[in-house]
Amino acid sequence: MLAAHDVGATEDELLELYARHEADLEAGVYLTYREVLATSLRRLCADLGVDPTDRSVIDFAGAVPAWPAFPDTASGLRRLATRFRLGVITNCDDDLFAASSDRLGVTFDWIVTAQQARGYKPRQRNFELAFERIDVPRARILHVAQSLFHDHVPAKAMGLTTVWVDRRHDRSGFGATPSAEATPDLVVTSIRELADLALAAG
Repeated sequence: MLAAHDVGATEDELLELYARHEADLEAGVYLTYREVLATSLRRLCADLGVDPTDRSVIDFAGAVPAWPAFPDTASGLRRLATRFRLGVITNCDDDLFAASSDRLGVTFDWIVTAQQARGYKPRQRNFELAFERIDVPRARILHVAQSLFHDHVPAKAMGLTTVWVDRRHDRSGFGATPSAEATPDLVVTSIRELADLALAAG
């Protein structure tokens, strides 16, 4: 949508601006992820002096199932699933995540959505809900995520071992997540790299 307008901002600048609006909304009174997406887009457009159509906002808010996964994700998860049980804590609505996860071709043993938790990461309650469902000790849980802000900051505060999938390792900035500082236990650049390391470890 914004491609049709000369907004005078780079892609990374747009992502960072959008991330601030999304995080502000997610920290407030619970909204569905569709509502978060729609309102974040409207606020971003207001910043840029763009008047979005209602249709474009509705389409954007419902587009999560069409968002492509990174090329290595599906195959990497399938490889990991041959030896490990997989779970997900997602900042998403139930139906949006179900539709997008179908494209990955892997079955998750545990799924915790923002809709179920009635709130969004980095809120620790989302992790606590996962702990209530996962039938293994917390010390045996490995939390793997891209966002330092949403995942690694709360996960490390709760004593989890974490792996940072640093997909922006060759670029500056944090992309579509707010900046944050955390110290993951391991850093990889893809799920493929993680699967290689995990399966080689025997």
